[in-house]
Amino acid sequence: MKYLKNNIFLILVIFITSCSYISGPEGLFPETKNKFFEERLAPDLQLPSSEIAITKDDHYPPISQGIPAAEIQDIPAPRQIFSSGESNEVQLRRLGELMWVYVETLPSTSWPITKNYFEASPMSIIDADPDAGIMLIKHSDNLNLKITIEHGIKEASTEIFLSSYDLDKDVAVKQDPDFVQQELEKIVQFFASSASSFSGTSLAAQNLNDRKKAKIFNVNDQTIIELNLGFDRAWSAVSRALEAGNITSNDIDRDNGIFLVSYSVESERGGWFSFLNFNDEENNDSLLLGEAAEFRILLESKNDKTNILVESLEGAKEEAEALLSKINELLS
Repeated sequence: MKYLKNNIFLILVIFITSCSYISGPEGLFPETKNKFFEERLAPDLQLPSSEIAITKDDHYPPISQGIPAAEIQDIPAPRQIFSSGESNEVQLRRLGELMWVYVETLPSTSWPITKNYFEASPMSIIDADPDAGIMLIKHSDNLNLKITIEHGIKEASTEIFLSSYDLDKDVAVKQDPDFVQQELEKIVQFFASSASSFSGTSLAAQNLNDRKKAKIFNVNDQTIIELNLGFDRAWSAVSRALEAGNITSNDIDRDNGIFLVSYSVESERGGWFSFLNFNDEENNDSLLLGEAAEFRILLESKNDKTNILVESLEGAKEEAEALLSKINELLS
């Protein structure tokens, strides 16, 4: 026991002395935190000419000789390069005679890409207002085009519209569906072909990102989706969302804005081993093909806006909220 104590004491002595040898004042790596006390001013520089004098120590002197003041310099802003994202979808959509380009990216990104398209085309840009999202394009000697860029229904999406105008931009020309489709198809092709060569966003068009067409609010404990769209487009958007979510309607009453559907929240939740993809595609559908509908989707239009709400026919309020959330996720 005494031998063990002596060994421990010897080890402690060696450890303490070795620490002093390594990091002590006389060690290999002494502390340097107080080294600044040893700093001394260097002697003055010996200048080659007595006419040159150093009056102050300024490490960043302004270079102003022969250059006008900075505030009056006309320096062109650098040309920005933009991107539509990694795997953004670009589509030409149509509802009756209304056609538009749908892009899954923010308007602040779509704006410069669209502008770049017209700059690269034989057409010229007469006026461009990024805050309003409007470009006026000279198409020919007697025809101008008005391009309108808006935030889409879906989060981080853009809708691009085209209309024809006389030389006076306030006088609309009768729209030729074939002509509009042809011009919009060119924009779609440009977006699809240049997506990989753009990166960034336009600061001038940031306000367009805040003008969303879909808002969610709660009235009397009822969650409602408000679309800044008329009934026809809202009905089409909801129909597309139900189709994308594999939710087939049991019955439809378009005149009264009603979808009757069956929907299973549980079928969207995978089993214990769902991450191994053991479930087949059919079992993952969110559809219940019951004879009786379980939910009613209502569309109510007023003042060019349409509200979407979901009611449970069986009093299952949480499931109704889940269905409304699913519709909001798939709206586009």
